Amino acid sequence: MNEREEERRPLLFLDIDGPLLPFGDGSRRGPSGTAADAHLMRLDPRVGPRLAALPCELVWATTWEEAANTDLAPLLGLPALPVVRWPAASGAEEREDRWFGLHWKTRTLVAWADGRPFVWVDDEVTDADRDWVAAHHPAPALLHRVASSRGLTGEDFAVLDRWLRALRGSLPR
Repeated sequence: MNEREEERRPLLFLDIDGPLLPFGDGSRRGPSGTAADAHLMRLDPRVGPRLAALPCELVWATTWEEAANTDLAPLLGLPALPVVRWPAASGAEEREDRWFGLHWKTRTLVAWADGRPFVWVDDEVTDADRDWVAAHHPAPALLHRVASSRGLTGEDFAVLDRWLRALRGSLPR
């Protein structure tokens, strides 16, 4: 893939807590020695290859920041991914975001995408975020909410893959 094609690939902003580490009944948990180990036991290693197979550029969009690359990427079989850094919001933005019910990540992800199409996978996406992105982002965007109790499922991957492949077919070459 050349540099121009890479710039046109859609982004997939990926949250960890909820989508990759579900808060459900613990059915994916196994024995462990520490609380941190128990937390990571909820990670399904089969998710990594499924994410890597999607026609997009994966980006960590999580408060884990660089720890996503050191602690999770190896367990998922993923390379180090770009990481969104979370700047402090201005007081005016915070008030506006609360008024509209906007998630604290939304503005930063739109700025980070810089006009590129993107998918945002998170367990806290709302209609307010979808509306704001539609009004403030010039390219297609899919804000996909994942149930935090179960994490990413086959149904979620089908939605993501279908949207990304349809998008790829509609982008200029």
